[in-house]
Amino acid sequence: MRKLAFLLIPLSAVCAAQAPVAPVRDVTDTYFGTPVKDPYRYFENTKDAEVIAWIKAQGAYARKTLDAVPGRAELLKEVTRYGDSTPGRIGQVIQSGDHVYYQKRTPPETQFKLYVRTGWSGAERLLVDADQFKTPGASHMAIDYFAPSYDNRYVAVGLSPDGSEDSVLRVIDVATGKDTGTALPRARFGAAWTLDDRILYTRLRKLPDNAPKTEQYLDSTAMLHKIGEDASKDIPLFGREAAPAVAMTPKSLPYTFVVPGSKWLFAGFNEGNSSEFTLHVAPATALRPKTLGAKPIPWRKVFDASDKVTAMAVHGDYAYVLTHRASPQYEVRRVSLASPNVDKAPVVVPASAGVIMEIAGARDGIYIKRMKGGLSELSRLSYTRGARPVPVPLPYAGDAGTLVADVRVPGTAFFLGTWTRFGGIFHFDPAAAKVADTGLQPQGPFDSPKDLVSTEVEVTSHDGTKIPLSIVHKRGVKLDGSNPTLLEGYGAYGYVFSPYFRPSFLPWYEHGGVYAVAHVRGGGENGKAWHDAGKGVTKSNTWRDAIACAEYLIKAGYTRPDKLAIWGTSAGGIFAGRSITERPDLFAAAIMSVPSADTLRTEFGQNPLNTEDYGTVKEEASFRGLLSMSSYANVKDGVKYPAVLATGGVQDPRVDVWMPAKFVARMQAATTSGKPVLFRVEDDAGHGMGATTTQVYAERADYFAFLFWQMGLPAFQPKP
Repeated sequence: MRKLAFLLIPLSAVCAAQAPVAPVRDVTDTYFGTPVKDPYRYFENTKDAEVIAWIKAQGAYARKTLDAVPGRAELLKEVTRYGDSTPGRIGQVIQSGDHVYYQKRTPPETQFKLYVRTGWSGAERLLVDADQFKTPGASHMAIDYFAPSYDNRYVAVGLSPDGSEDSVLRVIDVATGKDTGTALPRARFGAAWTLDDRILYTRLRKLPDNAPKTEQYLDSTAMLHKIGEDASKDIPLFGREAAPAVAMTPKSLPYTFVVPGSKWLFAGFNEGNSSEFTLHVAPATALRPKTLGAKPIPWRKVFDASDKVTAMAVHGDYAYVLTHRASPQYEVRRVSLASPNVDKAPVVVPASAGVIMEIAGARDGIYIKRMKGGLSELSRLSYTRGARPVPVPLPYAGDAGTLVADVRVPGTAFFLGTWTRFGGIFHFDPAAAKVADTGLQPQGPFDSPKDLVSTEVEVTSHDGTKIPLSIVHKRGVKLDGSNPTLLEGYGAYGYVFSPYFRPSFLPWYEHGGVYAVAHVRGGGENGKAWHDAGKGVTKSNTWRDAIACAEYLIKAGYTRPDKLAIWGTSAGGIFAGRSITERPDLFAAAIMSVPSADTLRTEFGQNPLNTEDYGTVKEEASFRGLLSMSSYANVKDGVKYPAVLATGGVQDPRVDVWMPAKFVARMQAATTSGKPVLFRVEDDAGHGMGATTTQVYAERADYFAFLFWQMGLPAFQPKP
């Protein structure tokens, strides 16, 4: 684990009245005859003392500046009070037979812990407090994932320090809550179990000391581990080394799993960050200890990426696959595992209005979530041949989150929320044909504010395409252009920006704020075609859709440019960064959270798998798309840019901290607006996963204070 805190910085540098200036050291790369200057290439060496010192000083300058904003301390109190107003918050939920496992945070705790109960109404029992595994030098530990064994004897838990996602897989005895002593390193992508309690997991390869970070995700292997044995004895099952007869590339991410009631061992892999995956099967008997290792596992392909399968549920000898091969709105087909052919497999859930987002298999059938107009529709398809999906009634209109199901148990559970209601966890009982609140998620006094309303509109983008825009505000807002407005978006990987509400956001509304979400191309709100229309060479649609939505908010009277801000996180940094570099006149400020700001250098960073969505500089058309989407490369000298607050996490395994660092340095040097460009850096944080609520609340208070300051709200203006 790498920290910045070890370096001693002179007090004068940390407490400077102005942001520290980074020297320009131009490096010029020429791609297909086009020269591209990179004035801060040297930032990519984050082990260099000069780079560390600059990042550290920038963080100190940002902290001093934000703390000096009047009202910031009070905002933090408000955010914390609202955020901690409920008796508890529930995270991921998994059902295994009659056991229900879930993560829960009880205020004033700042991290989620793992609990278990028997049945939805059983007594709660604590299983794992991540901090009991705290490593030397870590400020906190986080649960990255968990997976119970099918007999509920064990639960595998991925734990990492300081938001690094550098998971070590540990195994906990469910009956006693005690650690079994198993510790499997480099187990970043979750785990599964065999029916006889052996662990199936994907292990990143151990890199040589001087190997570049670009190789950390390459050539990973799906492994088999027996509890009680040393990890050095783990058996490779699937991957380029374990299955040489199966065609893979270094970027293939392999995994294996079994399903109760099915005689097959499954092995799949995604190509980098691609949603589509390839699936192979072999007889589950290949895992018998006497058979394993005696001869190669006889893998047989069921489908590959060309079949456009993004999700699957298994029932016996059949795989129910979610595919966009025939329709960008997706459909579900039933594929025989004995004689697979996706193209000729019967369609059991056809494409229609809306987009099928998810499927899950239970004992009584397949559950299907479809999104239409920002709202979820849920249905159930029994396994009977010729059956048709039957609607599952929802208690209110909203978004049904991840479906929770087990092939051994009837029914499904799901989280249901809206833009103005935190929501709860509900369970559908097929025998009673009713949906009931499990009570697992307690309701707080601010979880369903009566004075918030949401509106769905469609905005015409630059090419005539209609872009969905969700707008949330207090009832009775005046359309006189005076409202502080925050426009958020993402637009990458086919991710769907679903309705959600957090009480910790209430201070924004209480200060007159409007919150809007632009469902731009590159996301998956309108199906696969929507994703494809905003990736790689078509990526410019993402920020041009954002600009169209910003213009609509101004034209409709919600706000005006001096009170409008844009917010993007991670790949959403393209959404926000390219909006302000293309139309700086539209915005007062921008929030860029751990942003992918220098896309030309993505494949040379620690996560080269993003090329599946962004592109590669090795191909001319792709390079030109990357150059177009790079916020860093499109900053121009002498432009009056909006105020910018960018964030970076030193432990970030997805977007290197040098990406926002380079963008901040370039923006500070180029802008002539006189508005602040701040770099908020956290030493013990990563990409946001595993962050404590203390960190989340402090960041939210900083965002609000910064925006209210830049939007001219009197209570947040520093005294002369």
